[in-house]
Amino acid sequence: MKALIPIEVIEKKIFLLRGQKVMLDKDLAELYGVSTKVLNQAVKRNLDRFPEDFMFQLTKEEADTWWQYVMSNRLRSQFVTLKRGQHIKYSPYAFTEHGILMLSSVLNSERAVQVNIVIMRTFVRLRRLLASNEELARKLHEMDKKYDEQFKVVFESIRQLMLPPEKPKRQIGFKVDEPIVKYISKRKKA
Repeated sequence: MKALIPIEVIEKKIFLLRGQKVMLDKDLAELYGVSTKVLNQAVKRNLDRFPEDFMFQLTKEEADTWWQYVMSNRLRSQFVTLKRGQHIKYSPYAFTEHGILMLSSVLNSERAVQVNIVIMRTFVRLRRLLASNEELARKLHEMDKKYDEQFKVVFESIRQLMLPPEKPKRQIGFKVDEPIVKYISKRKKA
């Protein structure tokens, strides 16, 4: 069965805010095929299902930062551009993985269920990638500690070989050739 929405599209809509991977209400509404207003109204009617660890509203600073990020990384024509002097009217809501899961029960539609399945698979994929990277970093660190002493000698030798050769120091005084010294010493004896 072909996915309703490619995982790559969803991955681009996952942000890291306050140390959590989240998706914003605007992006989720777009994926579910509803307006942001409809999504937020459904959430507000069921607020008891969305504790702070499931959903939170961005602060003004976070919203401004997010908006600058969006405008710098995406084409301006893809978004409603604000008229001069206007600002974002409401700070967006951010939904954690658990909050997104809860959205499928609030937005009671077949599309919401299908989209949620794809989103959950995306979160699982990201978790696996993160875990494999952490495992690789841990193994490299262990190897580094294990072979540190053995390779320290090798790396020090390599560093010495890479240094430019030292120029011989210039001697102070007269430079005397060996044949002249022998000639002078023979004359003194005679």
